[in-house]
Amino acid sequence: MNEEALRDLLASVRAGEIDPEEALTRLRHLPFEDLGFAHVDHHRQLRRGYPEVVFAQGKTPQQTAEIMARLQQGGVTALATRAGSDHFAAVRERCPDACYHEMARIIATAPSVAVEAGEYIAVVSAGTSDMPVAEEAAITAEYFGNRVERVYDVGVAGLHRLLAHHSLIEGATVVIVVAGMEGALASVVGGLVTAPVVAVPTSVGYGASLGGLAPLFTMLNSCASGVAVVNIDNGFGAAYFASSIMRARAPKREGARR
Repeated sequence: MNEEALRDLLASVRAGEIDPEEALTRLRHLPFEDLGFAHVDHHRQLRRGYPEVVFAQGKTPQQTAEIMARLQQGGVTALATRAGSDHFAAVRERCPDACYHEMARIIATAPSVAVEAGEYIAVVSAGTSDMPVAEEAAITAEYFGNRVERVYDVGVAGLHRLLAHHSLIEGATVVIVVAGMEGALASVVGGLVTAPVVAVPTSVGYGASLGGLAPLFTMLNSCASGVAVVNIDNGFGAAYFASSIMRARAPKREGARR
């Protein structure tokens, strides 16, 4: 249940198009629905602006499918992160229009709608090995209604690659930087752009990277101002934070158009 759907339901009751008892039936599962193994939060979008997203890792395929189906019935496009092909097979049985973004490990109950104009989030990765986390960020941001521009494999081992895309990155409203190894790319980008930078350390790297702790510490100790850091491999969290910034700017953009 999102704000628009709730307004439509109340307007239909006021207009006499829907019986109050029928409306009560539709509202009975709000704000959450108890499935026994999960409490599905149908009010998440009303409170936070975005619907609940399912973390599939650790859940059975059947549990994931049940939650996704109930969220879809609530009127939202449901997302599941850290999902495998077995999760997708179960979800597709319940939601035939579901699609699987394999590299990002994201299931969605409907295709995303590309936003091709306006302000955008740039997702920048240091290496090709960082792409799964970068794609988790990019796909999530797109499903949250953002235009996304991708710039991959432009790490500090060859800064000329990054500088070749400087105009595109500088033009972004928010930049998500995904990097493993030593994680220096976030500081470099943070020193080049005016936009806020959301840094995502990845677990990519040899032993001394300590499963992502080395880039995490580098990013936390960045000398560039305006760099926020999320947890290791948390592309979803970066996309959520970046989308919140974009959403906060929306009223200003609307006001400027008026």
